[in-house]
Amino acid sequence: MKYFGLIGFPLGHSFSKRFFTAKFENEHINAQYDLYELESIDKFKDLINGIRFSGLNVTIPYKQKVIAFLDELDDTAAKIGAVNVIKFDRSEDKLKLIGFNSDAIGFENSLLPLLKPHHRKALILGTGGASKAVDYVLNKNGIETMHVSRTAQEGRFTYTALNEQLLNEYTVIVNASPVGTYPHSDECPAIPYEYLSSKHLLYDVVYNPAETLFMKKGRGRGATVQNGEAMLQGQAVAAWEIWNR
Repeated sequence: MKYFGLIGFPLGHSFSKRFFTAKFENEHINAQYDLYELESIDKFKDLINGIRFSGLNVTIPYKQKVIAFLDELDDTAAKIGAVNVIKFDRSEDKLKLIGFNSDAIGFENSLLPLLKPHHRKALILGTGGASKAVDYVLNKNGIETMHVSRTAQEGRFTYTALNEQLLNEYTVIVNASPVGTYPHSDECPAIPYEYLSSKHLLYDVVYNPAETLFMKKGRGRGATVQNGEAMLQGQAVAAWEIWNR
């Protein structure tokens, strides 16, 4: 029996256990996947000392904090500065924890079919671990990015600074924050939706609900919208490939 799981807090909305449990059953894989809510990243060592894991996924709020506990990062994870996949490598009779980022793979594969030639600048809503993978992929594909946060910082916009001129210029908007996730489905990022149009692409990394209020408001203005389900499935498939290399 091989053991896998997801660490984060909270995990009530997680898709990963359902995805991997179904995969293991359908493909007759002798493995188990469980959710491990950690109220503090300091509990990480106790967790991995108690269970002989083969791999872990990492979600909010630990994609950056977990790096301090790892022995090595692959090149992409190092460039992004966030990890959502940990491989437990015992190939040399000594445990080595290696961090990867499959969020970037899932996001890129689901984003590219939606891009149009006029999508040259993007706003990234949120500044957490997911936003780092989003930023990496957009820059990699020649799209200029700017983060948006609630507090004023150099090199970022605040939500209150967003206006018609900026939204005409930035035609890709990615919600890389958890705002709008079930059970808070009546919430959405505070952008001026009235300035959206059919030239905009709104991508929400949130996947539950399937259509967030952010997406609904964008669709109402004629924008192309996409939720995070394809990204989620893509990163999960990539995680499994990483664990089995």
